[in-house]
Order: sequence, then structure tokens, then C-alpha cells
Amino acid sequence: MSLLTLRELHPGFAAEASGIDLSEPLDADGARAIEAAMDRHGVLVFRGQQLDQDQQMRFAEAMGPLDVGFGRFRKTHHRFKHEALADMSNVGPDGELVSRDHPKIVGNIANQLWHSDSSFQRPRAKYSMLYSVVVPNEGGQTEFADLRAAHDALPPELLEQVQGRFAEHFALHSRFLLGDTNYNEAQRALMPPVCWPLSQTHPGSGRKVLYVGIHAQSVVGMTLPEGRMLIMDLLEHATQRAFVYRHEWRVGDLVMWDNTATVHRGRRYDFSRRRELRRSTTLETVEPVEARDPPPAADVRRAPAETHAAS
Repeated sequence: MSLLTLRELHPGFAAEASGIDLSEPLDADGARAIEAAMDRHGVLVFRGQQLDQDQQMRFAEAMGPLDVGFGRFRKTHHRFKHEALADMSNVGPDGELVSRDHPKIVGNIANQLWHSDSSFQRPRAKYSMLYSVVVPNEGGQTEFADLRAAHDALPPELLEQVQGRFAEHFALHSRFLLGDTNYNEAQRALMPPVCWPLSQTHPGSGRKVLYVGIHAQSVVGMTLPEGRMLIMDLLEHATQRAFVYRHEWRVGDLVMWDNTATVHRGRRYDFSRRRELRRSTTLETVEPVEARDPPPAADVRRAPAETHAAS
């Protein structure tokens, strides 16, 4: 097996990984080396990879069980060979750019909000692996924030507020914020809200994580306005520049991140310019110990029902 070598990209967070050709089958030693690097850095950047869809899926499968995530909400024609490959692009099934009012553009805009993939489900996403096929000449970067460094830097008054508290995460919360409400009752019920502790221990590194993101819609045991303001304050703290790595995409990059230790967001780009990336995602197999005793369902304070449902 080739030797994995790492070059830090941000102090204590994110690293460029080299020495492994991801188009080749990954053995158990290689998977363990990557997992150990992920536990330390949270984000790995593999440059100059030449991956077809099958090779990308083979790499993802070597890192854990696969996640489908948000794709189950809207069953549209899939232009990839594998259902578990997410199409992170502004391109339709016919290979042409979609119009600005197309649902894929709403998805692109939603991805510009700070989030962890699939925090709205249980089990949640563990590793996301995003591979770049076409990138615009400007814009479209991806930013990652280190939730472990954010927890380390919590001021005492915020640290006290997050201890023992759970936030409720809902898949459509961020979509509702953007006016994307065209979901029927069956779709809304497909993924009921789940609760995750605001402060939790990352199983791989043993470090504390401040687990917040745009899918968090309320805090258990707090009024809805107070809980949402707390979430906003925590997210603002977690995404300050000191904790953020900004990735400038090149064709052939595969960027891998740990959704249980980071949040991320895409940056603006001109939707008239082609941008094509493919994402594969694995599921978490070991939950943080704090998540094993969630609050009773009766104590969950849910957001008011959206009133603009599709018939």
C-alpha cells in the first residue's frame, strides 16, 4: 500500500493528503490510515484524482455503509449510475444547465447555509466525499468550520448553556427558510425530526464537539424563540474565521470531511456557469455517548407546522 502523507492546510484543521490513488481498491490498512487522519484533521483534500462513478463508490464503500440522505425526498430522474451518488450540480438529466427556478438551484442555494450532511436523520452522515468534475472560473468554493475548535473556545456562559441540552434537527427546516415549501405530507413525514446533543464527544478523537447547523430548528426545554437565538449565537461562534478552512476547487479534487465534527457551506457562483460535483456519503456507526440518552419525545418543542404545503 502507498504511504499516506499529510500537509496541514489550516492550524490544527484540514490537511492535503497524498500518496494514495483513490482509483485503486483501498485495503483495510489504507482505510484505517485515512480514518486516523480524519479523526485528527476533520477534512482531507486529495488532489489530482481521476475517478469514474464506480471508483468513487468503491472508495466510499471502503469507508463505511452508504447514506442516501436528502435524495429520498424528491424522486426525480437520476443521471448517475448509483442512487447513493448525489448530484451536486446545476445540470439536469439531459446534461444541460437548469433554469434558475429549477429545484436543483434551490438545493444549490440551500447548500450555501452552514450545515452538516444528514444531521436530520439517525443514523446521521459520517464521511462525505465530494469529487469535482467541472468547476466555474470563479466562485463556488466550499468552506469548512471546525466544531471541535469551536467547542474548545466556547465562552463560559455559552458552555454552561449547551451542557446537557439537545437540539432538534429537521430535514426541511433550511428549505422552509428559503421558501421551498412544495412538499406533501408524505414527504414531510418521511424523515421526522431527531435530537442531537449540542455538546458531544467525538468518538474517534475523544474531543468535544459543538454540534450546530442550519438543520437545527429548536432546543429541547427552551421556548422556540430562545432556542433559535441560542442556535444562531452558537453557529455564529462556530463559523468565525479562526475555525474555517476555505477550499478552492480544481478539477480532480476529492474532498472528504467528517460531518460529526464539522459544518460546511458552498459559496456563491454564477448559475449560468457549469459546476459539476459528485458526492458519496457514509453513515455513522458509533454515536457519541451523550446521544444515547435523548430527551423524551413529549419534551421536544417543535417548530410550528408550515402552512403552505402542496396538495
